[in-house]
Amino acid sequence: MMKFALFLGCNIPARVEQYDTSARAVLKQVGVQLVDIREFNCCGYPMRNADQKAFLISSAVNLGLAEKENLDIIVLCKCCFGSLKEAEHILKEEGELQEEVNRLLAQRGLKYTGKTQIKHFLSVLYHDVGLDTLKSNISRQYKDCKIAPHYGCHALRPSKITRFDDPVAPTIFDKLVEVTGAKSVDWTRKLECCGAPVLGVNDDLSMNLTRKKLEDAKKVSADYLCSACPYCHLQFDVVQKMIISQNGNDPLASVLYPQLLGLSMGLDEKILGIHMNQLNISNLSSFLESGEENAE
Repeated sequence: MMKFALFLGCNIPARVEQYDTSARAVLKQVGVQLVDIREFNCCGYPMRNADQKAFLISSAVNLGLAEKENLDIIVLCKCCFGSLKEAEHILKEEGELQEEVNRLLAQRGLKYTGKTQIKHFLSVLYHDVGLDTLKSNISRQYKDCKIAPHYGCHALRPSKITRFDDPVAPTIFDKLVEVTGAKSVDWTRKLECCGAPVLGVNDDLSMNLTRKKLEDAKKVSADYLCSACPYCHLQFDVVQKMIISQNGNDPLASVLYPQLLGLSMGLDEKILGIHMNQLNISNLSSFLESGEENAE
């Protein structure tokens, strides 16, 4: 059985709990064991562009905690994933900053030598679990359902650090979507920013970026957006609801990937947190058909 330390970050427990519960459910279904390290703290993302040392120390503590347990880390949030990968990259370089971080880790009885690997949830499903295992756990496939996958910025860039997928022509998420039987549609703006980083700083710009992505996905007749990052999901779910209240636009609901996968595995909608999405996705089930029907 594969075993990982689960890194939730700050945003998911507070605002996107359904990502946590649905990810745990599908990972359990495919034989992945998760360990919760209660001492995990913020990944340092909010400080990345303000105080590099504070950011690095915050990230390094998490890496040291996982190494102490001799576990690799599985990360659900792509901002957290990018931050931890950035810290890993910096800590590989010898210098005064690395020495200072190691001294501070030592004060907590920790060290980081680079043994712990940092993997995003999608990478674990694709590379570690594998498409064949996922397919063997599908009990109901989607029929005639078009999904627009949203890759997110921090997993793809900078590619030499994250090493998640081809930053220009990624395919991992598309293939994972199509495991469920849904069609992964190509759309022009699928690699562009969702608008979340400027929310609260320039709300008009944030909403405009989201609106353009929604319009683009609608042009290719997508039935749903699909994300695997809490910030992207909140932008397409909560912020889109704000846009609709202002402009009366037709919604294009967003589903988290473990929710999409979990439904095709026949997992309970309550465990997957379908009811917790602001924009209704309960009609996703109307696209599902049984495995027996599919075999015919």
